[in-house]
Amino acid sequence: MAKKKGVSGKTHTQKQLDDYANQNNPNNKAYKAKKKNRRVQKEKKYDYGILEGESYGWCDD
Repeated sequence: MAKKKGVSGKTHTQKQLDDYANQNNPNNKAYKAKKKNRRVQKEKKYDYGILEGESYGWCDD
């Protein structure tokens, strides 16, 4: 069976259907904003390394 794309009008309100359609229409500003936000999130790099003055919890005396 083929997988359907989209959302069902039986389980969602008209407002939810409209919001979904806007976010998946390349000519809509909501689509462009969603695409930009995803690109920005991918570009963010986080470094959770040890900061200066911190230790791993053991002592080498």
